[in-house]
Amino acid sequence: MDNILLQVEKLNIEFHDHDVPERVVNHLNMELHQGEILGIVGESGSGKSMTAMAIAGLLTRHDMEMEGKILFEGKELLHADRATLRQIQGNDIGIVFQEPMTSLNPVKRIGWQVEESLRIHRPEMTKQERYQRVIRALADVELDDPELVYRKYPHELSGGMRQRVMIASAMICEPKLLIADEPTTALDVTIQLQIVKLLQRLNQEKNMAVLFISHDLSLVKRLCHRIIVMHDGNMVEAGVTQDIFYHPKEDYTRELISAIPKLEKIS
Repeated sequence: MDNILLQVEKLNIEFHDHDVPERVVNHLNMELHQGEILGIVGESGSGKSMTAMAIAGLLTRHDMEMEGKILFEGKELLHADRATLRQIQGNDIGIVFQEPMTSLNPVKRIGWQVEESLRIHRPEMTKQERYQRVIRALADVELDDPELVYRKYPHELSGGMRQRVMIASAMICEPKLLIADEPTTALDVTIQLQIVKLLQRLNQEKNMAVLFISHDLSLVKRLCHRIIVMHDGNMVEAGVTQDIFYHPKEDYTRELISAIPKLEKIS
């Protein structure tokens, strides 16, 4: 974990859709190493998802300003042109969102949708090669009978299966970084733990960095090597997971940890 894959320097994100500008991310500095799982935690409105969207190059609103630097393998992304971002999105950086039904096209079969990044980033692949890659990707996220899943539509799958499809889609080009923005929120507890274990396995097998955004500290504790705690757009505390949980320095961090149900703390 020596190689720095991602650096965020003095990131400010400010909205101008009200009379008074609203700063949603304030002077954020962070780094993510190759093969590391970094968690960003905080309550709703803390700025954690805005940070993830900025890193992914998905903040394009005209009523906002962004300052600072986002460096991915030394390339500056915050003010990169669309062509540069398109080359990286879905190829070097994969993204999984909270609710797969908003990302999946209801009238397209699963296989066609998982193939999409291959059609964009691997144009030299034949149709059969794309099919084989997608079948492997669906099997890799532990979906039973991937050939059958390939032919199905999103509404024919359970919520947990749809989220696995989204992970397969994000992983299809073997990215160096997977951004998972609240990927388990809409799932029941048993499926949440399965998704966390899946992300752990993919991280270990592929040495892929993961940026895991969540308000659920019990999941973050299971998954992440390091944690950043955010509140009102500010980084309150950052450190190794065990240090954050057992030796928190800030009152806000202690409040978050004390709010975890006792049974979840034990696990």
